[in-house]
Amino acid sequence: MSAILLDGKELSRISEESIKKKVQELSSKNIKPTLATILVGNDPASETYVKMKRNTCARVGMESIAVELSEDTTTEELLEEIRSLNNDVNVHGILLQHPVPSQIDERLCFDEIDINKDVDGVTCLGFGNMSMGLDAYGSCTPAGIMRLINHHNIQVEGLNAVVVGRSAILGKPMAMMLLNMNATVTICHSRTTNLDLIIKNADIIVGAVGIPKFIKSDWIKKGAVVIDAGYHPEKCGDIDLDNIEKIASAFTPVPGGVGPMTINTLILQTLQSAERAASN
Repeated sequence: MSAILLDGKELSRISEESIKKKVQELSSKNIKPTLATILVGNDPASETYVKMKRNTCARVGMESIAVELSEDTTTEELLEEIRSLNNDVNVHGILLQHPVPSQIDERLCFDEIDINKDVDGVTCLGFGNMSMGLDAYGSCTPAGIMRLINHHNIQVEGLNAVVVGRSAILGKPMAMMLLNMNATVTICHSRTTNLDLIIKNADIIVGAVGIPKFIKSDWIKKGAVVIDAGYHPEKCGDIDLDNIEKIASAFTPVPGGVGPMTINTLILQTLQSAERAASN
């Protein structure tokens, strides 16, 4: 039996069609779902990511507001921008592009975002609510991964899941989402000893460590579900995917797997925020 390709590009395309229709429905009621993006400084990669998100908004008919701040912006100046967007009833989602310049307290600024507009799932409150099984917008990359898993009806309950990575917006929320789906979860990272032995027992592997091909294909047991959340200039992820279709039962390609689902989840959650605002 051949491995299932977890095609994020295709699922995000299908999702965009649905989002576009719902945006049109809201627009007919004079409600324009709107995402505000905040870019601080001139990091080329960040500029590219923000442009991709704004382009996706345009494709589905959403409005987007670009807030661009200089490299020498202070924490207080950024907080003021976030407060202004929090108070704008026409803004439904706020994205602060990571990373910000070193003089800024990024965590403080993330947590200033109104929980109802935290469509990127970056606040401590949102993480806490999600972990406790309460209503919250999930951090977009792990939430996108869960959407891929659910779309393909992949069993999670009772399986051993290994998440390699512990970042606040990927590894940690990914582990909590899998735990909430009744997986048995092990969190590893670049300093974990005997990582290969841990991965060899994994039914589900999520590579989220940020190091090219850090996880070797010969560590992966036959029939595992392989999720690669990394992407590097070499056009590879965090997992060595050579011959992965002969090992895994399902896997995400790089590129075209997790990446498209991250942006699509951001747009979907902005739509959901607009729908909630419209119903209040």
